[in-house]
Amino acid sequence: MISPSRRAFVTAATASLLVSCGGPGAGQGTTARPSSAPAPSRSSGSPATAAQALGRSVPVALRIPAIGVDTPVMELGLAPDGSVQVPPITAHDRAGWYRHSPTPGQVGPSVILGHVTVGTYGDGVFRHLSRLRRGDRIVARLKNGTEARFAVSSVRTVAKADFPTDDVYGDVDRPELRLITCGGPRDGGEYLDNVIVFAEPGPASP
Repeated sequence: MISPSRRAFVTAATASLLVSCGGPGAGQGTTARPSSAPAPSRSSGSPATAAQALGRSVPVALRIPAIGVDTPVMELGLAPDGSVQVPPITAHDRAGWYRHSPTPGQVGPSVILGHVTVGTYGDGVFRHLSRLRRGDRIVARLKNGTEARFAVSSVRTVAKADFPTDDVYGDVDRPELRLITCGGPRDGGEYLDNVIVFAEPGPASP
């Protein structure tokens, strides 16, 4: 039986995923079409990993030392058209946690989005996301004062038309993290690719 929180995540994942890149056409974005059903449960660790999961608490900050990211985190939901909201285009750019996904440290894939550029303001908070390498540390600070720690397992740059929905949203049996931004070449001011960072539970200290 799917829990109410998981059902909300699956329902939201079936909507269009709109990721605005923060460039000249930032009001438009690019749509990827997630599948209409969740991926089968995938085993990504021993049963002990699930027992290490944290309780639900929304993320308020994200730190990625390898690329100099130390940003507040806002909550994102769904726009009226059913697409995923993105952070606003502002001078003080910040990342956004998709609130229909698990919180960082809960079992499942927690999804955080950020801009690569923010129009005339310049670089976005995830400008250098593609530079991350396996083993780089990511720390999400939660509202209850705890921290969820992760280590990068892989970094993928994929065409938006081939967005790997099952890999991003599919069930896993431990806490995992997905960081998403835009990348690759541009066409008319819009980036054609997504950069996706996959991260797994990390050590207790960076």
